[in-house]
This record gives sequence, C-alpha cells and structure tokens, in this order.
Amino acid sequence: MNITKAAPCTSVPVGAELQPEGGVQFRVWAPSAKSVAVVFEDSSKTLALTSEGTGYFSGFGRSAAAGSRYKLQLDGGEAYPDPASRFQPTGPHGYSEIVDPDAFRWTDHKWRGIRIKGQVIYEMHLGTFTEGGTWSSAAERLEYLRNTGVTVIEVMPVSDFPGKFGWGYDGVQPYAPAALYGRPEEMRSFVDQAHALGIAVILDVVYNHLGPDGNYLTKFSPFYLSKKHGTDWGQGINFDGENCVPVREYFRENAAYWIREYHLDGLRLDATQDIHDESEPHILLEIGQAAREAAAERSIILVGENEPQDTQLLRPVADGGYGFDALWNDDYHHSATVALTGKADAYYTDYRGSAQEFVSAAKYGYSYQGLWYR
Repeated sequence: MNITKAAPCTSVPVGAELQPEGGVQFRVWAPSAKSVAVVFEDSSKTLALTSEGTGYFSGFGRSAAAGSRYKLQLDGGEAYPDPASRFQPTGPHGYSEIVDPDAFRWTDHKWRGIRIKGQVIYEMHLGTFTEGGTWSSAAERLEYLRNTGVTVIEVMPVSDFPGKFGWGYDGVQPYAPAALYGRPEEMRSFVDQAHALGIAVILDVVYNHLGPDGNYLTKFSPFYLSKKHGTDWGQGINFDGENCVPVREYFRENAAYWIREYHLDGLRLDATQDIHDESEPHILLEIGQAAREAAAERSIILVGENEPQDTQLLRPVADGGYGFDALWNDDYHHSATVALTGKADAYYTDYRGSAQEFVSAAKYGYSYQGLWYR
C-alpha cells in the first residue's frame, strides 16, 4: 500500500460553489469514473463536468443558482447526492440543494470566541431538547440555558443521516446539516442568537467512520475507506493509505467549513482513538490547525473524546502534540447512568455507580487513573 503524505492545509473547493458573477462551479473527486455530469431535479438538461486529470471533475453551470437541486451522475448511469452537499432537503438519499453561505446576515461581528478555562458546557441533542426538535425551537430556550449558568452548548452531531430520528453518530453527509432539524440558515440563526446572549456553540463531529445507510462516498471513490484500519463501527477512514490526500483534504476542510460558514466556537471530535493515521503529520493535527485558521481572529476550543485518555491530544504542537484544549470525560456520566438505571453493560461494564466513583470523578476528573479497565 502506498503511504502518501498529506498536502498542506489549502482549500480546494469541492461541491457546488456560487460564483460572484452568477452561476455555480461544481467540483467532485471521482477517480474511478470516466465521466461525471450534473443532473438537475427540475430540468431534463445535464451539465457534463470536465476531467482535471487528477481524479477531480469540474464545470460551470451558468443557469444554476441557490435553491437549485441536483445530483451527480457517474458514467452515464446512476446519479447520487453530492459528497460535499451543503444541504439535503429530503434526506441523504435525495437531491442536493445549492446553498448560498453568504446569504445569512450575521450580527455577531463583535464576538471574539472563547477559551476553555471556566466554561460550563451543556451537551444538547436537538431532536430531544425541545418538543419541536428543531434549531428554531431550541433557540427559544437559549435564555433559559444562559440563566442556568451554561456558557457553551455542545451540539451532538447534525451531519445528515437517514430516518426520522437518531443520535447523529451514523452521519453520511458531513457537510449537510440534517433537514430534520431545519434549514442551514436556521442553524446559523441559532448560533447568532446564542452569541448575542453570550453563549458559545461547539459541534460534535465524527471523523472515525461513516454510517451504513445513505453513504454514497464509496460510489465516487473506493479510497474513502481504509483497507487496513477498522473501528468499533466498521471500516475506518482512509487517512494514510493509497489516494489518501483528497480524503484528508475532504475531512480537514470539513472542520474548517463548520467554523468558517457557521461561526462555531469549536469542535468536539468523537472517538479519536479510532481515527487511525500512521503517516506524518497526523490528521488530527491538520484538522485542528485548519479549524483554528478558519476561525481567523476568533478563539475556538477543540475537545477530543479519547477513551485511552491519550494526552498527546493536549500537548502543544511544539512538543509533538496536537494542540487540543481538552479531553472529553465520560466517567462521571457512566457512573451516574449506572446509579440511576442499574444498567451496567457495554460502555458501562466497569462502573458501579458507587459514591466513591463520584468522589473520584469530582477530585481527579477521570475515575480511571491507571486502573484495569476491560
């Protein structure tokens, strides 16, 4: 297998990009395809994309505009949603919608971001936080959260997934906020309103695997998934194998995308122990750097979930670390769940919900400090 070093952190747009003079530039990575065409939902006309000779296909659609819906047709056969779709109005199996990321009028120009010290983070699942289960209904409760003492909202994954409900950890459209919760502009409005109340918003992102249903990335390239790295949920992402450079760029720029286009104040990276990369620099380092660069003068926080508690995530980049701000700690949550429900299987196997576990979590953060953990 050919180990390929990643390219520098420069953005090479994929997806559908509105142009200042009108029209839309389309670009997709499909190295196994001989031809790619844009198929529009409301038109019998197609737009043939031109091969760049590097596995990428691109082309300009003069009549396309914000709101146009399209799919990408491979080799004159089946058409699939855009891997870099900004919105899937009917779910991950449907047409992609062209979104103007600059149409929303932000009011948070004076917001300078956050640092980790002293923050009170509230983990929010949009589908269950309110009866409405949307960005708009959640926004109506922002003042309540502020008055409760919450300073940061950590939104559980919103990348589009199939079905009527889910935790979000089987997302298949990393760039498209799930239509179940509302439109992209409603997500932007939620963040804008939170900032107006002095509340920061970070997003949970999943870069260790892709969901099984509605995942069309492999239709465009077999190189998205790793041939040698597995995870607890199936194949890992190909960050260090053959043709990994476009894959690294796709996920690295996804991190920057959420910070840049949605004014988010940071990211919480799910299960980083299953983000496998044996090349240099490690993809986690690149993702963190890309996110901070996208924030420009704003300060953001990066939180890594890591069950083995690997402190390399926290060490400064100059000392060989990845420069994250914090590690996610599930010990208190697991002990509390066992105490409240009596459930002690799977993730909770080595927890008893005892008073000592709560004391240890309060005093030391992690309950497990070199103890045996199955």
